[in-house]
Amino acid sequence: MSASEPACTAAEALARLKAGNARFVRGETRFPTVHDGVRAALKQGQQPYATVLACSDSRVPPELVFDAGLGELFVIRVAGNVLGPAIAGTLQYAREHLHTPLFVVMGHENCGAVQAALDARLHGARQKARIEALLDNVLPALDDIDLGAPPEQRMHAAVEANVRRTLRSIRASADAGAAVADGSVQLVGAVYDLDTGRVQFLD
Repeated sequence: MSASEPACTAAEALARLKAGNARFVRGETRFPTVHDGVRAALKQGQQPYATVLACSDSRVPPELVFDAGLGELFVIRVAGNVLGPAIAGTLQYAREHLHTPLFVVMGHENCGAVQAALDARLHGARQKARIEALLDNVLPALDDIDLGAPPEQRMHAAVEANVRRTLRSIRASADAGAAVADGSVQLVGAVYDLDTGRVQFLD
């Protein structure tokens, strides 16, 4: 296999993520330790099977959630799993140089960034300037939800809407949009449940 070919197809990558999350939920993870041989092999290079853009929340580490070992996932983490120039550049690097066939945007229940955006929209809450700049990426997602819904339902809807907005922003870029259109890349959204440990992949 050449360095320019993905390690697997997008469908195979998604199946691996789902199987890994099922092991995680069952408490049957495969990687309790990392052996020297694994590190030595990875020193020669990496070929992750999926790229995951996730929230920085300490309770949501993608490698653990998907029971993935060293070198299997290319992970980008930022509060609120939002898109910015540095994040977009990192995603482009994953596509152009690592050739991952699957890109996942994963939010999670009770996301602090999403809650802060809801507080700003509903109550006019203010944050420090740089946090507010981050929330500017989340606030437009709230246009798509019922702000009058019960709090738990509203939060769930906001988390999902935020994931979908990031997906739309990624698709809007010329290179990513073309890659999705020609089938060379699959782009999916997901939401992690803090209570159960399960990842729901969005339609």
